[in-house]
Amino acid sequence: MGKPRMLQIPILLVLSVFALSTASDSLYTTFLNCLENHTQLSDRVSDSVYSQSNSSYNSVLQNYIRNALYNTSSTNKPLLIVTATHVSHVQATVLCTKQIGLQLKTRSGGHDYAGRSYVSDEKFVILDMFQLRSISVNVADQTVLVQAGATLGELYYRVWEKSKVLGFPAGICPTVGAGGHITGGGYGNMIRKYGLAVDYVLDAQIVNVNGDILDRKSMGEDLFWAIRGGGAGSFGVVLSYTLKLVPVPETVTVFRVEKILDQGQNVTDVVSQWQQVAPTTDDNLFMRMLVQPISSKVKKGTKTIRISIITEYLGNANELVSLLGKEFPLLGLKKKDCMEMSWIDSVLWWANFDVGTSPNVLLDRNLNKASFGLRKSDYVQTPISKDGLEWIWKKMIELGKTGFVFNPYGGKMNEFSPSETPFPHRAGNLFKIQYSVNWNDPSVELQKNYTTEVRRLFSYMTPFVSKNPRSAFLNYRDLDIGVNNFVKDSYEQGKVYGVKYFGQNFDRLVKVKTAVDPQNFFRSEQSIPTFPSKD
Repeated sequence: MGKPRMLQIPILLVLSVFALSTASDSLYTTFLNCLENHTQLSDRVSDSVYSQSNSSYNSVLQNYIRNALYNTSSTNKPLLIVTATHVSHVQATVLCTKQIGLQLKTRSGGHDYAGRSYVSDEKFVILDMFQLRSISVNVADQTVLVQAGATLGELYYRVWEKSKVLGFPAGICPTVGAGGHITGGGYGNMIRKYGLAVDYVLDAQIVNVNGDILDRKSMGEDLFWAIRGGGAGSFGVVLSYTLKLVPVPETVTVFRVEKILDQGQNVTDVVSQWQQVAPTTDDNLFMRMLVQPISSKVKKGTKTIRISIITEYLGNANELVSLLGKEFPLLGLKKKDCMEMSWIDSVLWWANFDVGTSPNVLLDRNLNKASFGLRKSDYVQTPISKDGLEWIWKKMIELGKTGFVFNPYGGKMNEFSPSETPFPHRAGNLFKIQYSVNWNDPSVELQKNYTTEVRRLFSYMTPFVSKNPRSAFLNYRDLDIGVNNFVKDSYEQGKVYGVKYFGQNFDRLVKVKTAVDPQNFFRSEQSIPTFPSKD
């Protein structure tokens, strides 16, 4: 009796694999036939569709995975990947995914900390936009048209090619995709001078649930408002943006100054003064601060806190040293700490390239490179006391690895109404916190440890951050939000995370969603829901 039972296992496995392969091939054929019916022969689509049995499937999938947490053997994989090379491919993919009854995930090559553009619990298709990456700069009217699959590095490079005194206020990492970055808000080291990337979107093209291509005029101002900070993935597929460029001086100044807690460098006093200065100083000045637990060199086997103040100033070094000598004396900035350079060279410096590196490196997409990481976010609206800071240092040292990135607000951000775009976090916020931990070991146990550590630090910070709601930044999507508040109604569930990301703009986003996608085809974890049916 034992032998037949033993033989059944491999037979069943072979049959199961065969069935999956057959089903995948059948879906591929059905999907491809549908795509070809919706595209012109000149817009050849067959070379852009990858099933799980395609030899290139894994490399295509992994090229734009930026968080290795979502690249494991147990991660649910897409049934198909469409690497669109023409806008008609985007239209057809929307129509065919809807027709066949699958979920659609759109990926523009960005970092996507939570992996929601390429992971799902449902059966799904990835629409990969990385080949739709053209950029057209118009120096005369200071605008640029950029397709959603372009990276920020490519955007900055193409602007620099045409002008040495124009730039764009977006993120510091060159491999971030323009698509998700801009529609989720998009901030960088010129946030205090110019605000967010969404504040400079003049027009956009989007494919809606019916496969139509709409621009600002044809989509209407409500939808145009929604995709500038509300995350376009809930409403359609953004093809491109027309952006207003901003002036940058021929000379900017950067510096990085570090201080360590157990080396008598007045860390707590410096951070306390930073809170007073960074959000209120000259709008040309952006002073990011990293706070990290590190191994102590004073007492081996223990940890201490290091702060790093990393700065972009749209002006020269003499002006900056004079300004901070008056406003931030505890920093003790000297001219030798500063480096003057062009704006494009500062882009490279912020991306951790050596001084003198050619801007050509901004065109490198750094494919299939991903470490493990976790992120959360918070907003601070009142300065943290020195006693509070000392207590936080103690907790960070106990936990061991999770660090903070403090990004100051103020300046231009104070000039926008919270409802001008869906991004509500404007006046009244001193700085945003990013909780950050990275590692390279794939151990599941290590992942659990770091997840627990980040959550504990987040909990410890409750007294010091915004309340009612405790706000969060959409582009640092936090899948912990709402985990313990699940309710059956999708609108009520949506409010749990929606008010944290969008404040009082949430209901307006739901109204737009209900009007443009009433059947909720464009859905994902923490997407904008529709209003409940009145039937």
